[in-house]
Amino acid sequence: MNRLDDVLGYSNMKIYQNSNYFAFSLDSVVLANYAPIRLRDKRIVDFCTGNGIIPLILSRRTSAKITGVEIQEKLADLAKQSVEYNKLENQIQITCEDVKHFSKNHLNEYDLLLCNPPYFKVEEKSTLNESYEKKIARHEIAITLTEICDCARKVLKDNGRICMVHRSDRLMDILEEFRHHNLEPKSIKFIYETKEKESTLVLIEGQKCGKVGLKVLKPLILYEDDGKPTLEYERLNQEVIK
Repeated sequence: MNRLDDVLGYSNMKIYQNSNYFAFSLDSVVLANYAPIRLRDKRIVDFCTGNGIIPLILSRRTSAKITGVEIQEKLADLAKQSVEYNKLENQIQITCEDVKHFSKNHLNEYDLLLCNPPYFKVEEKSTLNESYEKKIARHEIAITLTEICDCARKVLKDNGRICMVHRSDRLMDILEEFRHHNLEPKSIKFIYETKEKESTLVLIEGQKCGKVGLKVLKPLILYEDDGKPTLEYERLNQEVIK
């Protein structure tokens, strides 16, 4: 059953979700908050948008036009309902389409691309979720990392940027794919649950036709040793008005 949830920290913003599908997570919230947006970025696209949380948060950071692309019809419908509920139809467009097909029809159109992709390769030993919707969201069934990077190269303008959140243990795969598809890695930000634990997530920024030069940014640590959220983590739930 669909439910209407608050987007914590964002006044008067709500999102439609369904417990049978993949709900938005911290990964998407971090990506939507940390992706650098330039004043000249007029068109933004979010691959694998799910229920549209990234476009919703981005709408509070920028006036740019935002497109969310989602292959699963049920999730795309939820995203469309959220856009309508928040009266953002003039800024956000949700399209139910395979990213691979979308990229062929939108060559060199976007200034910035965001993506919270499926994290896991599908191998013989892979343990897949029972729900088809959740399998598609978590595993590289409908699209692979290689295909996402190829599609990003197609839709981005020269010097346009891609910002992705992914598992830290896939970092080398991501850097290799970025460079192979002429998306020069520009910055990396590791995410840690606490400073005593290993990083599980990483934010990566690349630039199409960009110059060589990679920055390793200050890490995001979510919790203090006593279990309390860090100040930086708390700020993720504080609205930034454009």
